[in-house]
Amino acid sequence: MDLYWLYIKLGYEHVMDVNGLDHFYFLIALTIPFQYRDWKKLLLWVSLFTLGHSLALFFSYFEWIKISSDIIEFLIPVTISLTCLSVLINKNHKSSLKILVNLITLFFGIIHGFGFGFYFLQIISKEDAIVALLNFAIGIEIAQLLTVLMIIMLNYFIVSFLKFNSRKWEIIISGIILFQALRMSFDNFPF
Repeated sequence: MDLYWLYIKLGYEHVMDVNGLDHFYFLIALTIPFQYRDWKKLLLWVSLFTLGHSLALFFSYFEWIKISSDIIEFLIPVTISLTCLSVLINKNHKSSLKILVNLITLFFGIIHGFGFGFYFLQIISKEDAIVALLNFAIGIEIAQLLTVLMIIMLNYFIVSFLKFNSRKWEIIISGIILFQALRMSFDNFPF
């Protein structure tokens, strides 16, 4: 039982690690345009990320798919940038970009999973791999859901209590994250 909790904790800490802000940037960009009433959509997107992350970890761990870590480290902030751009461009948040956000979310999970797969290979033994991957995914899902909940609560406070214009709030936050993501992309440019 301790082994299960260890991997859940590792997944949770992977998302909550302040030295790896890519999860936070992506989750903020994904969540910033939404309120409590949108929880089902956000739950779907968080779960798509976790699914993509888990599939990539699985394929990476068993070395069925190998991708250069330089390419992965570049693509992670690219997906964050795309998410920010979808917020900045789609002012009404209609379903026109729904499929795009679903695919970006799944793609981000896959890319990030490959990014972490290099480390995962070193810390997990073959006999523990399936249990470790499943419990790690549970930890990721818990951390992401808590992060999304905090962002929604912050959105509610800023828009409802402080009476800040929601569209301006989205533009400011998405713009800041886009700037950071572009900086990360340039820092990790592999070519």
